[in-house]
Amino acid sequence: MRIVVCVRKLPEGEASPFDGCAYEAALRIKGAEVILLSMASMSDLPFLEELTRLGASGGVLLSDEAFAGADTAATAYVLSNAIEKLTPDLILCGRCTLIGDTAQTGPMTAEALSVPVITNALTIDTDGKTITCKTRSEGTITFSLPAVVTVERINTLRLPSIRSKKNTVEVWNAGALGADKQRCGSLGSRTKVIKTSESDAGKRKCRFISRNELGDALEEAKNREIIGYSPINRKIPHVVTVGEHDFPDIGEVTTRIPIEEAERIGSIDCDMVLFGSDDRSKRVAAKLAWKYSLGLCADCTSFSYDGEKIHMIRPALSGSVIATIESLSRPCAATVRTAEESAGDIIVTAGFGAIHCLDKIKNFADSLGAELCASRKAVDGGYFPYPCQVGLTGRTVSPKIYIAVGVSGAVHHIAGMSRSGTVIAINPDRDAPIFEYADYGIVDNF
Repeated sequence: MRIVVCVRKLPEGEASPFDGCAYEAALRIKGAEVILLSMASMSDLPFLEELTRLGASGGVLLSDEAFAGADTAATAYVLSNAIEKLTPDLILCGRCTLIGDTAQTGPMTAEALSVPVITNALTIDTDGKTITCKTRSEGTITFSLPAVVTVERINTLRLPSIRSKKNTVEVWNAGALGADKQRCGSLGSRTKVIKTSESDAGKRKCRFISRNELGDALEEAKNREIIGYSPINRKIPHVVTVGEHDFPDIGEVTTRIPIEEAERIGSIDCDMVLFGSDDRSKRVAAKLAWKYSLGLCADCTSFSYDGEKIHMIRPALSGSVIATIESLSRPCAATVRTAEESAGDIIVTAGFGAIHCLDKIKNFADSLGAELCASRKAVDGGYFPYPCQVGLTGRTVSPKIYIAVGVSGAVHHIAGMSRSGTVIAINPDRDAPIFEYADYGIVDNF
C-alpha cells in the first residue's frame, strides 16, 4: 500500500501539527510505503529530508517560481498533478495549516483527483481496499480507495531514532509535472490578498470583579447578545446561502438552498455564495469551489462592497492578522465564521493552570448546566480528551457565556472562543493575556 502524506513547514521550522499527525498516522499503517509531498521553496529541502528519518521511504518537493503566491485552488492543482504521478492508494494531510487555517486544500485536491474525501478524521482504519474513519462531527465514514483523508490532532509525531538515515527527496518543477503554469501560483489563483493589518479582534474592556460578584456577572451576561457580524456598507445584488446557518443579511436578493442541494449553485446566476464554517459546509464549499472555479475565502467575519468588487475580511495567522481578500471569480464564495459547536448557552473551559482543582471546576460546570471544555495544554497533559479542546487546533465555539478558568489566553486559544457573547476569566495572574479578551475578570485561584 502506498500512502502520500502532504506536509508543510511552519515559520518556526516544524511541520504543521495536523500534518505531523497525518504523517504519524501513515507510519502506523503496517506494511505501507509512505512518501512525503510538499510544495515549497528549495530552502525547505533539508526539512523534508530530515522528516524522512522517521520512516518515509522518500519524498517529493514541488518547487518552482511558477508555484509562488498560490491560493488553495492553485495549490490543489499542483498537488493533484504530483499525486497522479505518484499513484498512491491513500492521500493523508492535516485538517488545515496554522498559517491559513482554511481547511480547503484537502477537499479541493480530492475533487481535482475525482476521489472521495473524509475530513476531520479522528481514527483511520484501512484494509488496503477501503478506508474507514471516525470523524469529529459526522460519525464514521467508509470509502473505497483511493481517497483523501484530512486528519485532526489525533497523535504525536514520533522522534527519529539515533541510527535512522535520511532518504532521498526528489525535486519536481512544473515541467516535471507537466503542469500548466497559467494554473499555478498567483496566475492560477482565484483569490488575492488586497491588504493585511494587525488584528485586535476579540479584545474587550475587562471589568475586574471579586469572586462574590460572579453570580451577578452571570445574570448580567445572560441578557447580553453574542457579538454579531460587522454590517456590510452596501448590499450585494444577489446572494445565495447554503445550509441552515443564520448568515448576515448582506444581499438585496437572497436565495437560500439546503446543503443537500448545494450543486445547484452551478446553475444560479448570483454574485456571492455563502456557506457555514462547520466541517461539512467547509468540505462542500471547497469541493464546489474547485468544480465551478470559484474564488473561495474561508471563515469570513465581514464583507464590503463598492458596487463592483466584493471584499471578504477574515482573520489569519492564528487571528493575529486581519486579511482583506478579493475573489477573481463571479460569483465569489465564502465560508462565514459561525460556531462549529456550542452545545448550550454556557461553556466552562479549564486551562492547564487549573488542573489542581478539576473536580471543583466540573462541579461548577454541572451547577450551571454548562459544557466542560479545555485548553490545548490541558488536553496535551492528558486531563481531557481532544474533542474537548477549544482553539485553533481544536474547536471553535460561541456560547452565550464563556468562562475560562486557569486559561492563560494564548492566541491559538483566543481564535476558538473570541466570538462568545460574554467572557468571564478567572486567573491568579492579573497580567494573563486572557483578561484582554474578557468582559469580566477575577484575579484569584478557582
